[in-house]
Amino acid sequence: MQDGDWLAERFEAHRTHLRGVAYRMLGSLSEADDAVQEAWLRLSRSGAGGVENLGGWLTTVVARVCLDLLRSRKARREEPMGAQVPEPIASGAGGDPEQELLLADSVGLALLVVLDTLAPAERLAFVLHDMFAVPFDDIAPIVGRSPTAARQLASRARRRVQGSAAVPDPDLARQREVVEAFLAASRAGDFDALLAVLDPDVVLRMGRVASGAATEFRGAAVVAKRAVKGGARAAQPALVNGAVGVVVAPRGRLMMVLGFTIAGGRIVAIDAISDPERLRQLDLAVLVD
Repeated sequence: MQDGDWLAERFEAHRTHLRGVAYRMLGSLSEADDAVQEAWLRLSRSGAGGVENLGGWLTTVVARVCLDLLRSRKARREEPMGAQVPEPIASGAGGDPEQELLLADSVGLALLVVLDTLAPAERLAFVLHDMFAVPFDDIAPIVGRSPTAARQLASRARRRVQGSAAVPDPDLARQREVVEAFLAASRAGDFDALLAVLDPDVVLRMGRVASGAATEFRGAAVVAKRAVKGGARAAQPALVNGAVGVVVAPRGRLMMVLGFTIAGGRIVAIDAISDPERLRQLDLAVLVD
């Protein structure tokens, strides 16, 4: 086997893990793939000579690339930190089941939204330690802090996550019942039925809206009014980040993807993606009976 082929084979063995790290760091599949590709370029240029733990080395490279992207994103972003809606993963027949499982496991859109409010170093420390069990001694040099300071970053991030993220219902059948009740009420224009499936403090987050328009709506009455206007005629249930969500595709043309966070039998958050560029990257599977 050629040296290049051997190196590529070793890298491919880590690709799924690296993509999972990068997606949790960035909330974007396209940016995650860019970060993983950058790690491959650096490995192919330097080789694996002297690298005792290739997986750890590659994870560090991806983490550094993601940290740079997060800092750049924060510097150029004009809207508030919480306004960006992450890029969803919608399951489809053409996808890699193992990869989809890794990416979707415990990383719903609601959690990604909370992660996006963290400072870049906090997000990195939390993702690497709490989600991938990377020791603080290894995280410290990536963020340019001591291990103790890195631990404090993760601790602050953990408090934010625990205080903000609702614990979703894990039962997909129950999730689908709630989502279908929401769709039925929307189609019928039944305001009271919508209120019954919406948490009183539900939040609707909209990605890529007209300049100057609100990107976040709070409260059951406010969200119900928007749902009634939408009609939901072309909406169908689908898997989004491992949970039951909705695709809106009138005449077969994908217009929007909705991710739902459901807790206690009610919808506590809806994350809407309508950016055509992001939608084109999705492989969708509509749920059927």
